[in-house]
Amino acid sequence: MRECVDDLAAAGHLRRIDAEVDPDLEAAAIHRRVFAAGGPALLFTNVKGCRFPVVSNLFGTIERARFIFRDALESVRRLIELKIDPSQAARRPFRYMAAGRAALAMLPKRVGRGPVLAHQTTIDQLPQIKCWPDDGGAFVTLPQVYTEDVERPGIAHSNLGMYRVQLAGNEYAANRQIGLHYQIHRGIGVHHAKALRRGVPTRVNIFVGGPPAMALAAVMPLPEGMSELGFAGALNRRRVRMIRRGDELPIHAEADFCISGVIEDDLKPEGPFGDHLGYYSLAHDFPVLRVERVYHREGAIWPFTVVGRPPQEDTNFGQLIHELTGPIIPTVLPGVKAVHAVDAAGVHPLLLAIGSERYMPFLPAARPAELLTQANAILGQGQLSLAKYLWIAATEDDPNLDIHDVAAFLMHVLRRVDWRRDLHFQTATTIDTLDYSGMALNEGSKVVIAAVGPPIRELPTAVPGELRLCDGFDDARLVLPGVLAVRGPRFDAAAKRGDTANVEASVKRFCESFGPSDAMGRFPLVAIVDDAAFVAESLGNFLWTTFTRSDPARDVHGVDAFVENKHWGCRGPLVIDARAKPWHAPPLVEDAEVTRRVESLAARGGPLAGLF
Repeated sequence: MRECVDDLAAAGHLRRIDAEVDPDLEAAAIHRRVFAAGGPALLFTNVKGCRFPVVSNLFGTIERARFIFRDALESVRRLIELKIDPSQAARRPFRYMAAGRAALAMLPKRVGRGPVLAHQTTIDQLPQIKCWPDDGGAFVTLPQVYTEDVERPGIAHSNLGMYRVQLAGNEYAANRQIGLHYQIHRGIGVHHAKALRRGVPTRVNIFVGGPPAMALAAVMPLPEGMSELGFAGALNRRRVRMIRRGDELPIHAEADFCISGVIEDDLKPEGPFGDHLGYYSLAHDFPVLRVERVYHREGAIWPFTVVGRPPQEDTNFGQLIHELTGPIIPTVLPGVKAVHAVDAAGVHPLLLAIGSERYMPFLPAARPAELLTQANAILGQGQLSLAKYLWIAATEDDPNLDIHDVAAFLMHVLRRVDWRRDLHFQTATTIDTLDYSGMALNEGSKVVIAAVGPPIRELPTAVPGELRLCDGFDDARLVLPGVLAVRGPRFDAAAKRGDTANVEASVKRFCESFGPSDAMGRFPLVAIVDDAAFVAESLGNFLWTTFTRSDPARDVHGVDAFVENKHWGCRGPLVIDARAKPWHAPPLVEDAEVTRRVESLAARGGPLAGLF
């Protein structure tokens, strides 16, 4: 990490801040503003109440992320090309010489000692970074959590993941316990489950800092059984050195910090935490790590990031991962050309995909067929299975369709979709742990929207003057061609999650108020929201509001809806109720006093002048 910081500073990618900065909200507020301004990485050398310097915004621009890994990206791409087609190595040996060296770097190296063991400390001496006012305490936001499979111990079957860690607060015993939050579909969960079945402890090492390749590897959506340490070695162009002493869990020799411990039998409340969907994830019972030792190297630097409503720094993680792994999608999901988890919608709530219709190539596709097979395959693939809304189109209808042009993609589908047949729901299933739109923690629904064939409608580009709305609904705004946002009545604060009839009453009344010849029928998609002006202001506002505040099975309605053979559809517009419900988690809002203080530091002559 020290070498990375020095490298960034020498290239003009880093700003050193020597003024005292409070880790309680202030450092995070500075980070958010500098990230939004496209500014440099930040090295805080004078953290209030802490002797360790902290660094943030390392990956704050995609250009800087590429710069950090500039010497390795090409060879890693070559490795991925060889995974797709190994025969390329024989046909073009000179092209893949660097890939061979990268492959050797993928083998972790066992060592007897390393810099991380130079010193020991305690949890309360670590930087206590708190990012949002209602966070339950200080968190590690860039941890690399290492576990092994008790049934197949050893580095080869290890998992390195980025699962948030709560250092203090709630009911944790100071310096002896910390919170370990992991979501469903994470490798650590597999290891923990096996250890519980066998009645043996789950040992955990949490690395912080070290080569940035380790942080990127920890968030890579690698298939189960594929080593994150191997990927980190390839990206770092150097074998990952792991210290193994007796029966202890291996420690990354070049980490800046390592917290070693064992998961206890009891659970304790973890959170709240301001998360990447733009809301708090609330306090829930999660595993507790009994801390045994805390190590750090000489001159250790503590890296952190801040998450919140996208885009944030983790957006660039996602883009870099896509650049590296995007070409491999068709080999994992036959017939699928591309998949895009939409960051502006919180990643998991909205997934776009381009597939193909090859079942009967001698006939034009009359309705989605293979697209539905491919949609099921996507929703059965690792973290992609957490998607709530999956929109999928056929490449044959537009070979130039760009999956990253979200507005164009949505309009492509809306021109073709037939709401009578093209909605396919999965109810009472799992969704992202951080998503509170469903019935309970990890519980919700999904819908596949599949469209194929020639356009069946033109999309209106203005709100018709003759558009009428029923009582309680007003302020219809055009979001995109074919998409309306309409302000609806706010929910009664006493409404309960399970009171479906009460919750749905007003939007059902809205849908039932339109006849077949009404102007509303020209719009294939209508979002009922709390603030139509805000939603229509930008595509990002629409995506974030609509897909983070709705659960498909409960919040998707339609004009002239019907059920036939247990299939739900509608003959008129599709209506998504994207109003905030009383059981939703609250959105993230800065502390006003901290905001004023940070902005005053950026005044002319101040320590943050010129940063934002």
